[in-house]
Amino acid sequence: MPTFAGADGAPLYYRDDAYRGATGDDRTPLVALAGGAARHPDYLGDLAGLGDRYRLVVPHLRGVGRTPMPGAVGRASFWRQAEDVERLRVRLGLERVLLVGHSAGTRLALSYAAQFPDRLAGLVLITPPSAHLVDVPSDAVDLIARRRGEPAFDAAVAAMEAGPDLGDDDRFNAWQRETAPVGYAAWGAREQAHAAVGSWSLAAVKGYFSVEPPRDFAARLAQVTAPVLVVAGSEDCLTGLAPVVALAGIFPAGRAVVLDECGHYPWVEQPAAFRQVVEGFLGTLPHL
Repeated sequence: MPTFAGADGAPLYYRDDAYRGATGDDRTPLVALAGGAARHPDYLGDLAGLGDRYRLVVPHLRGVGRTPMPGAVGRASFWRQAEDVERLRVRLGLERVLLVGHSAGTRLALSYAAQFPDRLAGLVLITPPSAHLVDVPSDAVDLIARRRGEPAFDAAVAAMEAGPDLGDDDRFNAWQRETAPVGYAAWGAREQAHAAVGSWSLAAVKGYFSVEPPRDFAARLAQVTAPVLVVAGSEDCLTGLAPVVALAGIFPAGRAVVLDECGHYPWVEQPAAFRQVVEGFLGTLPHL
């Protein structure tokens, strides 16, 4: 697995699909930032086959997978790791970078957009938590109410409301598994298999949220001129729907697409529709 030097000089690991194919790969790199927060990026898979047309580059964020936690915990925050993403752009030899972020990974993607707007070619935000950036109340409570009566879902909501056990990684991961059904519009075999992929690092979770972004974060995003696509799930009980859709309105070139019968993981729940929407968006961008 290749590495690059982070902002502090530490070696950071990343998956690069170009290393799995023949030399001379001419696919455009697409840097994918996992959420969780601090979940192993294996759960992203190939993002419903986006790797067929794009060279997926998936960093192991600070404290996740093969990349260790830094000595300075703040270096693992979503605000500070934007500097690492910039170093990765340079490592890949890109003038501008295409970013895809999922869930908490969108916080890092947005941090990069705010700090390095001229280096951003385009941005795809998949089911981003948005209530902290828009003045639109979350409708997650209403979406949860409509799902009540499903035993697995009700048990997961109860576990979510009880809160995580932060004693150690094993107990934190057990809580994540208990609450997993809340993240999907259905809880079938496909969803259950996906929920079992990719463990969480508790130390990295704490580090990820250890530094607050500046108060003008939203104002900075409003100056980002790169095209932005927000992908929302119509039944996303984790983020709600209304604030996710509203997030697109922050950006001068932002738009939102809502996928029906979909929760927090569109590439798993609605892979064909997800791929069509994302590839259609990426296809409108100028060649890098």
